[in-house]
Amino acid sequence: MQIVRPGDERGQANFGWIDSRHTFSFGHYFDPAHLGYGPLRVINEDRVDPGAGFDTHRHKNMEIISYVLDGALEHRDSIGTGSVIRPGEIQRMSAGSGIRHSEYNHSKTDPVHFLQIWIVPEIQDLEPSYEQIRLPEDGSDGKLQLIGSRDGRDGSVVIHQDVDLYVAKINGSQTIETVTATDRIAWLHVAKGSVRMNGEQLAAGDGVAVKDGATLLFDHGDGAELLLFDMSA
Repeated sequence: MQIVRPGDERGQANFGWIDSRHTFSFGHYFDPAHLGYGPLRVINEDRVDPGAGFDTHRHKNMEIISYVLDGALEHRDSIGTGSVIRPGEIQRMSAGSGIRHSEYNHSKTDPVHFLQIWIVPEIQDLEPSYEQIRLPEDGSDGKLQLIGSRDGRDGSVVIHQDVDLYVAKINGSQTIETVTATDRIAWLHVAKGSVRMNGEQLAAGDGVAVKDGATLLFDHGDGAELLLFDMSA
């Protein structure tokens, strides 16, 4: 079974310096029909003005993934980590027993466009930790590339939950086919461009909930960049 969550039905928050879209309930946006999906709790699509950002704040017991689409995001935290995340990279921060961090647009002239993803960990009060990797060039061109997993296989970041996170880029005549297991669930997020999935046209911001096993065929991509979460039910 597949249920589309149209991007234009997501929650919105605009505070001048940030324009955000919420796939699931977050902050002042609450929708009891969209509280998360399995262990996936948050997909926020944020656009932040030059030089602006989130002051230091606290998180606990959450796997936080930052995925930059355009621009550069600067990260600092209370365990001494500081970095800049750019397109083609992924950062995972395990808040665990508690961590404080800040996020700012690294540029003083250009906006940053990124996804922040929260996943509920399978173990509470882990030691806070951080990981950031650069993804292989063209590793996701016309195919699913593993970028996050419970065991960190194939060079992916470690997610402390039974989640495999894939990215794919699809253009023109490229096609990707994958099969989800009947005892698992999946969530697709269209991060950029447009694509057809099983004959249904999807645009940037759209999401699709998948359960009970399914064959997913992606084609007719136009600058499409997709994130696919394969998760325990």
